[in-house]
Amino acid sequence: MTLKGFLFALTVFFSAQLSAQTLEDYYRIAAEDNPGLKAKYTDFEASLERVVQVNSLPDPTFSFGYFLSPVETRVGPQRAKFSLSQMFPWFGTLSARGDVATLNAEAKYQAFLDARNALYYQVSAIYYPLYELRELQEIEVGNIRILESFKTIATSKFENGSGSLADALRADITLQDAIVELAILQEKENGMHAAFNKLLNRPYNAAIEISDTLTVQNAPIVFQPDSILSRNPSLASLSLQAQAAEAQQIAAQKQGLPAFGVGIDYVLVDKRTDMDMPKNGQNVLMPMVTMSIPIFRGKYKGAIREAELLQESFELKKQDYSNSLLSSFHKVQFDLKKQTDLIALYRRQVVTTQQTMNLLLSAYANSGNDFEDVLNIQKQLLKYQRTLVNALVQYNISFAEMDYIMSRNN
Repeated sequence: MTLKGFLFALTVFFSAQLSAQTLEDYYRIAAEDNPGLKAKYTDFEASLERVVQVNSLPDPTFSFGYFLSPVETRVGPQRAKFSLSQMFPWFGTLSARGDVATLNAEAKYQAFLDARNALYYQVSAIYYPLYELRELQEIEVGNIRILESFKTIATSKFENGSGSLADALRADITLQDAIVELAILQEKENGMHAAFNKLLNRPYNAAIEISDTLTVQNAPIVFQPDSILSRNPSLASLSLQAQAAEAQQIAAQKQGLPAFGVGIDYVLVDKRTDMDMPKNGQNVLMPMVTMSIPIFRGKYKGAIREAELLQESFELKKQDYSNSLLSSFHKVQFDLKKQTDLIALYRRQVVTTQQTMNLLLSAYANSGNDFEDVLNIQKQLLKYQRTLVNALVQYNISFAEMDYIMSRNN
């Protein structure tokens, strides 16, 4: 190879390495581009703006009045009045409202984290079946090659007079079934390909890199209920909403207390023209204090009761979700153990069946008998190869679900 050719090959190799994408890369793409997840984060950002709103005092009130008929006073007629006032809620009311908004915002962030983890699981739940489809296609291609060789052998034996035409026809029928099955698998992959890209918010025909192999974790999964419950974003969100309801109860209680206001009135006074006197035409400055009296208690009692019921509701939801979470953990833990056992079994079955087929094929090549046994054992081998791939895929999907349950991606 020339130096130019070597450099070109090296460039192609490194370009392929840089363009290859792993499942973790697809997680990142989905987290950045999925519109549903972006909407969750935008919802969280919007809730942060609520904190500033509820922590602010009500706007001051300014008013202006003009006396169409001047009010005569000792120092002159009043012509106009300016008023400026500011209301202040009871001590701690603003901070209580701020606590409600802050806790609700934190709850929305935890909901965003849960949506992100759920999206990762959805990506895995399509990624691994895509691996399965591609592996099944490879298996089917290998099966077609074997069946073509079977057909060639059977036809040759028939032509030599040492075999039957039925053997060649049976091989051809099985071969045609395999060709149709391969076409079905290819069509099915196109649909899943589009669904996968939809999660990533990409064009439906964007290229997808799939791993060549799937692994099985050797380390056992240790059951730690406290860890699962403490790390779960959905439970954290419900806890924060319960705390927000408690803060809402405090805010409702404080809203039922008086609010105070301070203000000032400034009155414009004209001079008297009929006489001269001290402070003639002097404008009036009058400080004011106001207080609201919350005597209609029904709405405040209703708001307090509402907050209490919300706390109870969120605590019940937490308990229900905790039970569901632990139940799902045990189910997935069983599925992982089952698939691990099946993977080991199918691997042994593939090896044994392959050896059996080699022996039967050798016997058929020598005697020309028992061709149907050769086809049957090939079908059995195909079945074990397919189920092995399916078991590997189901194991990895269950492992991704376990990641979601245990919030390993947080």
